[in-house]
This record gives sequence, C-alpha cells and structure tokens, in this order.
Amino acid sequence: MDPKDSTDTEIFLALRKILASCAPKLTVTEDTPTGYSLETKSPSYKGKPMFFGAVKRKSYVSYHLMPLYWKPALLDDLSPELRKRMQGKSCFNFKKLEPELFAELAALTKAGLASYKEAKFL
Repeated sequence: MDPKDSTDTEIFLALRKILASCAPKLTVTEDTPTGYSLETKSPSYKGKPMFFGAVKRKSYVSYHLMPLYWKPALLDDLSPELRKRMQGKSCFNFKKLEPELFAELAALTKAGLASYKEAKFL
C-alpha cells in the first residue's frame, strides 16, 4: 500500500468526521470511500434541497462548505494558514493532516450550520 493512500485516507476520515457532525440536521447524499456529501432535508432553494457541504478524495482531499459561498462574512476571522488552503470561495484542499486547521474548519462548519438555521434553510 502506498503511504500516500494511507495519509489521504486519514485526512478524508478526519474531514468526514467534521462534516458528519452536521448530519443529524441534514440529509446524507453520498457516503463512499471517496466522497461524503450533505444537503438540507427540505426544499430550501428554488424548491429543492440546498447543498451544504462535501468531502472529496482525489489526489488531495477537498472540503466544500456552501455556507461560505452565500455568506462570505463567515470568512472574516479565517486564519492565514487556513486561507492558504482555499480554492475558490468555499473549498479547502489538504494534502496532509493538519489538526489545528481541522479544528478551525470544524468551528467554521458549526458556524455555517448555524447560518443555515438562521436563514431557515433547515
């Protein structure tokens, strides 16, 4: 087994755990070894459930968090280190385990869920 595969799996599982903490309030739309996705349970956007977030395993592991796209103020206190991992407006890419950044991402995810609740998307 390639050591990189093991690291990617550890990263994926750590990030999946963060996102899965929101699952009780949302619907799991994918749960595979390479992807985990959540969306709202009710029609929240144009009569359809609204995407919340996903973890995708590629040659790196990406963490998508839709609340950042529609409420960019959630990024105001983002650390420079986590900001360096951003790709686009709502995605973070990781190639190694980074517990401090994962803890910050967990707090950001919790704030994102609260923002969905506040907007009555849940």
